[in-house]
Amino acid sequence: MNNKNYLISVTGPTAVGKTNLSIEIAKNFNSEIISFDSRQFYKEMTIGTAVPDFEQLASVKHHFIQNKSIHDKYTVKDFSNESKNLIEKLFRKNNIIVLVGGSFLFLESIIYGLDEIPNIPKSVREELNNLYLNKGIDFLSNILKEKDIKYYSKIDNKNHRRVIRALEVIEHTGEKFSSFLNNNKKEMYNHIQITLDCNRNVLYERINSRVDLMIRNGLLNEVKKLYNYKDLGTLNTVGYKELFKYLDNDLSLDKSIDEIKKNTRRFAKRQLTWLRNSNGKKYWYDSAVSSETIILELNKILKI
Repeated sequence: MNNKNYLISVTGPTAVGKTNLSIEIAKNFNSEIISFDSRQFYKEMTIGTAVPDFEQLASVKHHFIQNKSIHDKYTVKDFSNESKNLIEKLFRKNNIIVLVGGSFLFLESIIYGLDEIPNIPKSVREELNNLYLNKGIDFLSNILKEKDIKYYSKIDNKNHRRVIRALEVIEHTGEKFSSFLNNNKKEMYNHIQITLDCNRNVLYERINSRVDLMIRNGLLNEVKKLYNYKDLGTLNTVGYKELFKYLDNDLSLDKSIDEIKKNTRRFAKRQLTWLRNSNGKKYWYDSAVSSETIILELNKILKI
């Protein structure tokens, strides 16, 4: 670890203002940005994932934004390896790199590395996949809640891949999945984590307004273009799965939009739970605090 090199991460719940702050910090330090938002990796998903707009992307060099296809197999391990290689290259140009996103497992894969999880027999995974297909994600999530409440409370329990991954380890080893996660990890880099938050009513209003803006900007047309691929795991995500139900005539359009808002608010709550329970020191700021104030305090921390 080079004591002069720093990663500055900007975290917080969805719609809290992470993108704008990360850009201002990167500009101040003449740095580049690595995104750890797993929904923004995919080039076919733009409106529903709140990808930074053209001006934002042009103002600072971003990495891992729409660099993959929904048809690509791309894991946390792949991201961890690629991001570490990129970090090595960027540190040759600048001793500060800015990270931003809302997929905190991906952030931890950079800062702490990945946990050593036992290999699982294919038969165990197939059995759980069959349960998912026949009984749905809620059935599996309830099993995980019963067998490992600690891990259940940290993840998106509607993400079938993560739920199945945890259950297959529990089934094969007889141990809680959370027991394989090192809660006393050492950071692999000098890391400063800035975490934004705000009043819950304010946050929920921002979420509702953002969803309304997505609809006005053409989210439904974006989803229509992806309809033939709706069974892909990458599309089983908020903003898309609800509109697929509308296109399947299972929900009205207004009800689908309401479901997007509700599920996004729930996602924000889970993000905050993860942040409160996760490793490492965090510098918490209300989102109303100016970027100038935060940057001044970063300079003090960095002793610049």
